[in-house]
Amino acid sequence: MSFIRLIVCVSGVYAMFLLWAIAQERLSVPFKSIDGKTSEKFKSPLFMGTCQSALSSLSALIYILLRRKSTNTFAQTLGLEHIEPPTSNGAATNGKVHHQEKHHDKPSTRYSSKSLLLRYLQCSVFITSAAPFGFAALSYISYPAMVLGKSCRLVPVMIMNVFLYRRKFAPHKYLVVFMVTAGITIFMGMGDDKKKTKSHGNGNGNGQVPYANLIGISYLLINLALDGATNSTQDEIFTRHKVTGQQMMFWINIFCTLLTSILSVLPLPYIPVIHPSDGGQSELAGALNFVRTHPSIITPLVQFALTGALGQLFIFETLQHFGSLTLVTITLTRKLFTMLLSVVIYNHKLTGGQWLGAAVVFAGISVEAFVKRKDVHAKRVVQEKEKAKLKSL
Repeated sequence: MSFIRLIVCVSGVYAMFLLWAIAQERLSVPFKSIDGKTSEKFKSPLFMGTCQSALSSLSALIYILLRRKSTNTFAQTLGLEHIEPPTSNGAATNGKVHHQEKHHDKPSTRYSSKSLLLRYLQCSVFITSAAPFGFAALSYISYPAMVLGKSCRLVPVMIMNVFLYRRKFAPHKYLVVFMVTAGITIFMGMGDDKKKTKSHGNGNGNGQVPYANLIGISYLLINLALDGATNSTQDEIFTRHKVTGQQMMFWINIFCTLLTSILSVLPLPYIPVIHPSDGGQSELAGALNFVRTHPSIITPLVQFALTGALGQLFIFETLQHFGSLTLVTITLTRKLFTMLLSVVIYNHKLTGGQWLGAAVVFAGISVEAFVKRKDVHAKRVVQEKEKAKLKSL
């Protein structure tokens, strides 16, 4: 049964996120109008985010309710009320935490619903801010470069953990950061010089954008920094609050939906990347008008939202039943196949130097997975020894 579940999880992650990647890249290029005379780019990243987060929160809620225990209250089901584990003799702790809290810095907020919701909101703000920069980067760099950059989340996660939560890391992680940084540098520096001089789309598909690679990398770095802040905050939530991955998925996507919905209906002025729609017009109105005049966008937009929502469920299911090591392995290989699939479907041409850079990046991430496997094995050995000692008493 466990093997079948693993096969389902791996197949689900691969299928959903490979289709999601194809849809995301398709949404970054111009669409023909209904009369076939003009082509325009879709400039509503907030609307895209709203579609995906709404479906993600709904799918997470359905999953949670299906797995709900009959003895749990609704607040406990959604992770807003902590359920104390039984003591060693099987008796409940009656809502009190004795020996555990004294080992933590802030016991007063450890199981606070208000503190938990604020952390969820913080993650949602980071995610909502990051998405437009990731989408904008695709106008200046290729999707394989985007995927390779997104594979390097370890770097911003480490940096944000150090700055936000003063955490320290093992020496091997700095080797991983060096390899990833070197690989990205090789990939971006070894591209075909002729292609670098080609025009990049500016909305109408005409004209040239100077320093396109530099602009694209800058947007990608901002996106990765915000991703790092999101991941480090999620680590803090798992450390301080007892919640499941599906509960986190539900609340973060609920807040993301609220934030993007509010921003979408406000008549904001023109703001590069954040609000690229015409000044004084709400993004929602512009998005709906674009869909009406460019109906070919509907299929990739639905594919983007639906596969993103279902893919998150498979991610959290894998994390819950097989641990982070298995998830890292699946994610690593999935991103490699995503890059290869993009090269095949959209006919991207990579030089030998770029393939070398990609290999260095994935080798660095593989070092992280290898060390993590050793750490997990060591912890299991220690736990088994502790259990054996307890049984002998």
